[in-house]
Amino acid sequence: MSTTLATAAGTTTATVRVADAEVRYGRTGTGPALVLVHGTGSGGSAVNWGQTAPRFTADHTVITPDLSGSDVTTDEGGPLTVEGLAAQVIAVIEDADTGPVDLLGFSMGAPVTAAVAALRPDLVRRLILVAGWAHTDGDEYLRNLFTLWQQLGASDPAAFGRAVAMTGFSRGFLNTIGREQVELLIPNMPPTPGTLRHVDLDTRIDIRELLPRIEAETLVIGATLDITVPVENSRALHAAIPHSTYAEIEAGHVAFFEKEDEFVALVDGFTLGSWA
Repeated sequence: MSTTLATAAGTTTATVRVADAEVRYGRTGTGPALVLVHGTGSGGSAVNWGQTAPRFTADHTVITPDLSGSDVTTDEGGPLTVEGLAAQVIAVIEDADTGPVDLLGFSMGAPVTAAVAALRPDLVRRLILVAGWAHTDGDEYLRNLFTLWQQLGASDPAAFGRAVAMTGFSRGFLNTIGREQVELLIPNMPPTPGTLRHVDLDTRIDIRELLPRIEAETLVIGATLDITVPVENSRALHAAIPHSTYAEIEAGHVAFFEKEDEFVALVDGFTLGSWA
């Protein structure tokens, strides 16, 4: 059972106990349930989905979990696992009691939601994986990038924020918004202990054995200008998931920020039945 914390402007916030964690999630909107799972960063769903989630609330009941490592979810602070975070998403879906959901995971959230779909197919109607990857070991680019983030997070927080902003968005987007707005992006993902727990998990991701078990109708979205998780990783996810569909957005890693209208159209088209 969950504990309701607050209700404001149509959004209900609740917590559910999962192992040693008190996992918070928000719920707003009406219609079929769409669960949005955030990527790396202690800001969790607020940073990832604060701008985009309202675009879905007219036609979806939007559920936004904050997983361990997020500022608003508490636990004992140990190392994270894909299976542990997947258990948190499963608990949120069951607690929300909406029936099978459309489940979307971004970046780190993509392998987590893929694991949910593989382990609990009864809970997932459709699956959307955005800018995700299947494994870090054996991919020297990803291993080195996440190791660099770990080292910068421990030694130079300002450089960490700048590196994340630089790789999170495409060069064209950064130049379009200009220096003042770029500087405002840099503090969005500080190297808090929670964020560094996420980065540590990023270095250990491996869900290859789970991918063939996914039964849900799946849309994989890659970002062609992504230099955090290069688009080849999304293409590999698509190739490994039976009967999946693939789409690309010409944007950097945070594609839903750079090309929000295109992203929303893809998700709505897939979840509301007009996908061709």
